[in-house]
Amino acid sequence: MRCRAASKGPAFGAISQGYALGMGRILFIPVSILGGLLAAFVSKKSVDFVWSRVTDREIPEPEHREVSWPQLAAALALEGAIFRLSRGLIEHASRRGFERTTGRWPGEEQPDPA
Repeated sequence: MRCRAASKGPAFGAISQGYALGMGRILFIPVSILGGLLAAFVSKKSVDFVWSRVTDREIPEPEHREVSWPQLAAALALEGAIFRLSRGLIEHASRRGFERTTGRWPGEEQPDPA
C-alpha cells in the first residue's frame, strides 16, 4: 500500500529544503543590515582619508554653493567607487561567515550566464 503523501504533491524533502532556504534568507537580513552600516562607516572614513591626501579642504557636497563642477564630480565619483567597493567586499565576507555558521549560502551560487 502506497503512502498518500508519496502519491500526491511534492516530496517532504523539497518542502523542507524550500523552507530552510527561505529561513536562511530571513536570518541573513540582520547580518546584511549590519554589513551595510559597517560598509557606510568604512566608506566614509576611507573617502575622508583619500580626499585629505588630495587637498586640505573639506570634501565638497552638492549643497555647497562655491564648488566647481569638476571638483564635485571627482568627489562624488570617489565616494561612489569607494562605497561600492567596501559594500561588495563586506557583503561577500558576511555571506561567507553566514555560510560557515549555518552551512547555507544566502543567495545565488554563481552569476547567471550572459
